[in-house]
Parts: sequence; structure tokens; C-alpha cells
Amino acid sequence: METNEIQSLIDNYHRRIVKTPVKFRRYLYHKINWGVRMIGIKGARGVGKTTMLLQHIVDTYKDIDRVIYASLDDLWFQTHSLMDLVDWADRHGIERLYLDEVHRYPQWALVLKNIYDNYPDIKIAYTSSSILNMDNSQVDLSRRQTLYMLNGLSFREFLEFEDIVKIQPLSLSQLIEGHVKVAMDITKSEKIIPLFELYLEHGYYPFYKAVGDDFKERLRSVVSVVIENDLPAVESVSYETIQKTKRLLMLICSQVPFEPNMTALWKQLETNNDLGLKMLYALDKAQILSLLTTNSKNYKHLYKPDKIFLSNTNLMHALCPTVDKGNERETFFLSMTSTVAEVQTPTTGDFVVDGKLLFEVGGRRKSFAQIKDIPESFLAVDDTEIGFGNRIPLWMFGLIY
Repeated sequence: METNEIQSLIDNYHRRIVKTPVKFRRYLYHKINWGVRMIGIKGARGVGKTTMLLQHIVDTYKDIDRVIYASLDDLWFQTHSLMDLVDWADRHGIERLYLDEVHRYPQWALVLKNIYDNYPDIKIAYTSSSILNMDNSQVDLSRRQTLYMLNGLSFREFLEFEDIVKIQPLSLSQLIEGHVKVAMDITKSEKIIPLFELYLEHGYYPFYKAVGDDFKERLRSVVSVVIENDLPAVESVSYETIQKTKRLLMLICSQVPFEPNMTALWKQLETNNDLGLKMLYALDKAQILSLLTTNSKNYKHLYKPDKIFLSNTNLMHALCPTVDKGNERETFFLSMTSTVAEVQTPTTGDFVVDGKLLFEVGGRRKSFAQIKDIPESFLAVDDTEIGFGNRIPLWMFGLIY
């Protein structure tokens, strides 16, 4: 294949590079070992995976044509194969392929394995849907790649993205032990509660800045694309299942916080337990829902969740007819802490983190009444700038990544 046959891909790549923002880097960017031969970055649509790939090209290569970026849902791949691109790249001394949306390509895992095995001079960095389950792939890439997960913007990142304040992420132990001083340092120059309220409505997905007032409509479109396009690309699902998955999402959205009665839910959807749980867990992997369970979550053995949340508060504002304040608080807490720790259902309280830290989430008047005699128990309280002791402001849990 000659270069003129690939020119449209190169032109698209150059256009993307020119428009790549370079001021802000996501939390994961500096954690990635970019030197390994194959890197995979999973994550929900809209959290910044593509931007991260393009930023790495800008940061690393003075001559950007030593590498090439391509999205595998590009129309070019309707008449050409990925191996056509790889063969051209190898003959022209391309050092790395940056591949977007690999889950949209047939037999993607086998193709990546063959590239890795047969083209030792080419490195690969790719992105995929968070739905992708590497354990279920017929091709084992685990020995060949390093895999990362990118979540949406934390509140800490939102503050930096908005040029308000730049601070380093806190570990959970640092937050618990030093939250008062950190809060004092931040709030002496900023009114943090109004900023937190803005974040809850539109701060989780970085594209909010580009689309402005159209953010909620754009986010609804993203959810539709995930269910209609990404899910069928990864799982074998029928049109009927896609429609039931949409209906399931809206039923849950209208009733959050949702403590599911599975028999009633499956009856409403006219489906059975096996297919219903498959839909639930697919939406969880897609980072549209967040399933809270008593035991560790296991995608190989699906069982009834104790509670069902939307994955983040932005989805609540975009999808739900009304937003319950209590559920919004719990959704935020879960979306932040589950990124850095295992969160499960406790016998008492709202959440248990890493099997030992018990949290109740509520407004500023929330008391310790329910958890007062339990060791390592804490309150995450809203509408509070600065906490005291085991009363930690809710917004501060957005500083842990």
C-alpha cells in the first residue's frame, strides 16, 4: 500500500493534533508507563482517553510523523484493514501506533496479538470501551500489555481544569488525618461550595467545557451511543436487548436510590433474571451504573446488587426527571472512593471502604447516632467547608485522585 492510500488517515491525525489541548493533564497521564510495547487504556466515553493519546504524541515527538494516530471507527477501515496500516507503518519506520476505539474492530484482540508478535519494532497504545472484559477475550493479551483504567474528572481535577486551584491528590489516610488543614488552605481563597455544586452538575466529563449549555443533551447522546454501539461491539446482544437496556436505565433513574426488587423489575422489563443481571452488569462496566454489593463485585458470577446508583452525579442531572439530594451526595461519594478503593454495602451505615472504614453520608446536620459506637467510622457531610475530627466535608472526597 502506498502513502497516498493512507493520506486521509494522516490528514485526520494532523487535524486532531492541531486541536489537542496541552494545558491540562488527567491524573492517569503521569502514571502510565509509556515505554512498554503495548498499553491499553479503558474508560467510559467522554472521559478524555483520546486527548491523552494525542497529548502524549505532542509531548514526546518533535516529528509527529514518527508515529501515527487512527480511530478504528474511521471510514477508512471500511475498505482497508488494520494490518494494511501496520504493514505501511512498518515499511515507513513508524515507531508507535496510537489506536482509538479498538473494540469497534472485528477480532481486535487477535489482531493486536499478531501485531505485537510479528512487528517487534512497533509499539502500540490503544483505547477501548470500559465495557471490554479482557478476561473473556479468546486471546490472552495479559503477558503482552499493561492495562489502565481512566475515570472521569475528580473534583480536584475540575478545580485545576477551571484554573481555580492546583493541589496534589490525597490518599484516604491523608484525607482522614489531615482534612482540616487542607480545607483551611483551600477555602481561605475560594468559596468551595458553589464550585462543588457546579461540579456535581457538569464537572465529571471534560467535554463540558467545549459544549457549554448543550452538555446535558450531549451526555444523553453519549449514553445512547454506549448502549446502541459500544455494547453490541463487545457483547452479543439483540436489538430487543438494547431497547430493554435503555428502559432498564430509565426505570432505575426514576427511582434512585434504587434497592432492587428483582422479580418486580424483571416483570416490568419482560425479561428473565439471567438476561436482566447481564444488562445491569453491562451498564456497570460501561460506567453508567454503579452496583453496590455486600461482597466483592465479580463479573464472572453475577448476583443481585444491594443498591443501584448512577455512575456519577452528572448522569443524574442529564437523565433523571428529578435529582434527590441525598442520593446525589451518596452517588458522589461512591464515584470518588470506588476509584481508589473497594466500596461495599455495610450492615450499618451507608458505605464500607476497604473492608474497615465505615461512612455515613448526609447534610451538615448529620449526626453520629447510627455509627457512634463503631471504630473507624466517619461522616461525610455536605454544605460544609471545613470539618472537625471524624466529620469530613463531602467535597473533600473529590480530592483523592
